[in-house]
Amino acid sequence: MEKLDVKKFDQIIAGKKPVVCDFYADWCGPCRMLAPVLEELSGEYGERAEFVKVNIDECFELSTRYGIMSIPYVGIFKDGELADKSVGFMSKSEAREFLDKNI
Repeated sequence: MEKLDVKKFDQIIAGKKPVVCDFYADWCGPCRMLAPVLEELSGEYGERAEFVKVNIDECFELSTRYGIMSIPYVGIFKDGELADKSVGFMSKSEAREFLDKNI
């Protein structure tokens, strides 16, 4: 999963493919638990969606833009807009269900 800055994030979400973005911080325990789950699922769903991550401490502008108050925060973007989100840790089966519903 590619780590993005604000400029690259804006370019990727404007594309045709849905984008799954993991908003995280290095100090966040649940974020560190979710990262390998999303990394594994990115291999399974890579044909259907782009998987990326954004460190909210480095890209504060994006956390403000999307009103992110709690992490981990996984956003699904379609046509440049936030289509759905999940806040908090998800098991692999919960993450798979969330992705199936949205991409």
